[in-house]
Amino acid sequence: MKKIFLPIVALFIATSCNQTPKTEVTNAGETQTATTATGTTFTADKSTSKVSFEGAKPVGTHTGDFSLTEGSFSVADGNITSGKFVIDIASMVITDKNQTMSEKLKKHLLSPDFFDAEKFGTATFEITGSEVLTGDSLNSHKISGNLTLKDSTRNLSFPAKITVADSTASATASFTIDRTQWGLFYGNDKSLGDKFIYPEVKIALSIQGKK
Repeated sequence: MKKIFLPIVALFIATSCNQTPKTEVTNAGETQTATTATGTTFTADKSTSKVSFEGAKPVGTHTGDFSLTEGSFSVADGNITSGKFVIDIASMVITDKNQTMSEKLKKHLLSPDFFDAEKFGTATFEITGSEVLTGDSLNSHKISGNLTLKDSTRNLSFPAKITVADSTASATASFTIDRTQWGLFYGNDKSLGDKFIYPEVKIALSIQGKK
C-alpha cells in the first residue's frame, strides 16, 4: 500500500505545480521621483476600481481583491502624466472558488506574517513615468511607479491599457511581482516557510476614473 500511495502523492503535487501560473516577474528597482500632474485629472471611482492578486503554493492558488481609499491620475495628449492610488489593505476579499477557508486565509494574510494590516493599513502606488507603446495589440502604455507595501518602497514598470473618453478614463494592467522584495515573508523562519508558498504574486489593476 505504501508503495502505491507515495507515487500518487508525488503525481498530485507535480500536477498541481504544473497548473500554477508561471509568468515573468516584473523587475523592481530603487525609488524614483514622482511626476508632476498636467492635463486633465480623473478621480478614481472607489466603487468600481480594484486591485486583484493571485498567489500560489504547490497544491493550488488563492485569489483576492482590494479596494481603493483614494486615487487620481492626470492625462495630457493621450498619455498619463501622473497619478497616485491608495489601497485599503483591510478591505481584502478572498475570491477563491472554494470559500471554506476564506476567512481563515484572510486573517492569516492580514497578520504580521504578510501584510501586517494593523500596523500598515494602506499600500500606495505613485506614477513616476509613462510612455506610449507601439506594436502592442493588448496594451497602450508602459507605466512606471513606486509601489509601497508595509515599510518598503520599490519602483517597477509594466504595460497597461489606457482608455480616455470625454468625461471618463480607465486603466487596466496585469503583471507579476516577487513579494519578498517588499518584505512579505511567510512565518518567522523565512528559509523554511517560503518553500511552501511561491514568492511570485500576480497583480491585476482595474481603475475607473471620472472628471
